Amino acid sequence: MKKIIILVMLAVASVWSCKTVKITGRKQFNFVSNEQIFPASFAQYRQFLKEHPVSDNKDQQERIRRIGNRLVKAVEMYYKSKGWEDDLKGYKWEFNLVKDTVMNAFCMPGGKVVYFEGLLKVTQTDGEIAAVMGHEIAHALANHGAERMSQMYAQNIGAVLTMLATANAPESERQKWMAIYGYGSTLGVILPYSRKHEAEADKIGQIIMAIAGYDPMSAVRVWEKMSKMSGQQPPEFLSTHPSHERRMANLRKWAPEAVRIARSFGVNPVIK
Repeated sequence: MKKIIILVMLAVASVWSCKTVKITGRKQFNFVSNEQIFPASFAQYRQFLKEHPVSDNKDQQERIRRIGNRLVKAVEMYYKSKGWEDDLKGYKWEFNLVKDTVMNAFCMPGGKVVYFEGLLKVTQTDGEIAAVMGHEIAHALANHGAERMSQMYAQNIGAVLTMLATANAPESERQKWMAIYGYGSTLGVILPYSRKHEAEADKIGQIIMAIAGYDPMSAVRVWEKMSKMSGQQPPEFLSTHPSHERRMANLRKWAPEAVRIARSFGVNPVIK
């Protein structure tokens, strides 16, 4: 019985290697196409804006859109240099500042970006805003939303296989192995991949903002501020996000590479 369960869990984990994320080269399991996910994403975005009014601060709204469009130009420049233009087909970039005190931002699949007014209290400079928006844009470019959908689907398949493998076992034994599968798949696959998504978005976003001419160290300063505000964090192995300390260390480590790439495009971001 144990061997069967272990094989089921290994089978689910082993499928995470079908496509390649541009820029980082990471292998990802993703069977949800842009053609499938983008229309639903755009519809959800329209519904979100109906329920959450955009900011009436025209200056800040224009600021968000100006920074966002500058980042998109950097993305297009980078992708064109690599011959990846086809990967951007279907994206419809849009940037809106939403009237809400929540400190949050997100980019839906296909390039629909929302920035909450509350986050402006932390991201006060253009560079800090670019760091957050670059990170969110990176999630969309790396198709993290579609990958997460694929992961959850695979996890459900694994649960069904575990149920079939324990069909003739006593009920208490079945419940035990289902619990082991759920805990193992979450800690072994789902959470680590969530953390990989965040780290990957940090790295891609930092490159994008540098090509756009922003100081890549602004990303470190954002997380320094967030760290002071967030208080105690859960242990990293139980969190979907990397710890603030690891995040800042990675961003410091990656900043020189981001600058090097930016300079290859004739851009020389000022580092502070």
